[in-house]
Amino acid sequence: MNSDPIKIAGGAQCLASPEHETDREFVLEQIRKSIRLHGTSLVILMLHSDCGAYGGLVGGFGDNARVEAQHHEQELRDAAEFLQKAIPGIDVQAYFIDFEGIWAIELNQQLAAAPAGQ
Repeated sequence: MNSDPIKIAGGAQCLASPEHETDREFVLEQIRKSIRLHGTSLVILMLHSDCGAYGGLVGGFGDNARVEAQHHEQELRDAAEFLQKAIPGIDVQAYFIDFEGIWAIELNQQLAAAPAGQ
């Protein structure tokens, strides 16, 4: 199986809440190219705690890890929904990474796993 990692500051933010619409279009074109060239069928979206693109944990979320995790979960859901509408049939997985672990976001359910102790 081939993979085409696309690493962008802010991760899934470029699909969920891009600073510029051109950011979103660039990533979509990269994914479409991967599909054409390599038959890609799965996109993995990620966001991590204390991300500078969101202002960091302190600046963006008032040092509240729970608020940050909830925000990033929604961003991942929004990014996945946008991606699935833009590229019908693509499978999407989403993950939030913090200092305690990696949390899978259940995209077809309202509430996903929350970091323990948050």
